[in-house]
Amino acid sequence: MQLGSSILGAVAIAFIVLSAVIVPVLAQEGTEDMKPNIILVHGAWADGSSWTPVIERLQAQGYNVIAPQFPNTSLAANVTRLQDVLARLDGPTILVGHSYGGQVITAGGTDQPNVVGLVYIAAFGLDEGESIGALLSQGEPTAALSHLEVDAQGFAWLPQADFVGHFAADVDPVVSNAMWATQNPLHLSALEDVMGVPAWKSIPAWYLVASNDEAIPPDAERLFAQRMGATTIEVESSHVPMFSQPDAVADLIMSAATVPAQ
Repeated sequence: MQLGSSILGAVAIAFIVLSAVIVPVLAQEGTEDMKPNIILVHGAWADGSSWTPVIERLQAQGYNVIAPQFPNTSLAANVTRLQDVLARLDGPTILVGHSYGGQVITAGGTDQPNVVGLVYIAAFGLDEGESIGALLSQGEPTAALSHLEVDAQGFAWLPQADFVGHFAADVDPVVSNAMWATQNPLHLSALEDVMGVPAWKSIPAWYLVASNDEAIPPDAERLFAQRMGATTIEVESSHVPMFSQPDAVADLIMSAATVPAQ
């Protein structure tokens, strides 16, 4: 009996020691292999479904992707929605913003420890003290934004002709007309919301310039990318490369997602 007890004791000790070595290694490997969450933030005159072609590609590669609906009533309301979504997620997260959604991730990603990367898709990348309205007022209205229709509540809508002909000019008309029908308007007051400390000053950034954009001037997009020191690509696309260049958009997001957190 004493011999059996000694053997069992030795086995138990060996198991404990082995577990102490193996478990941390497995935990470390799991952490390294874990893909970050990806939150896709739509812009004005769009909704979460505008990311559908990109969502399909990211999910096929095993990413946890969320494309919430945003109220587009104010920057503060959109940031609250974004941070509510962030609070539901565990682990590192990449924020991706399209168009006006760039302002949302720039403000909403600040002081969020789980946010490890920012990806801008033909998006506003404002600096501290700037507003979209002030930037747009520096030049003539772009073709896509020349005829905004403002309703009694102060929400701006894109006319169908401008949406199909300029905003999403290189998208199949069947698709762009459906996008127009489901557009999420932007309250005009949101254009005057001023940026605080931008998240891109402390978080790595990536930027996709749409060279045929008729909503945000491509030169402005290049400026945003340059001053934030973003890893930048440029594609021939209208303002909605999520539909006309979904592979390029998904590839850029996955590039950001595979960079180790700093």
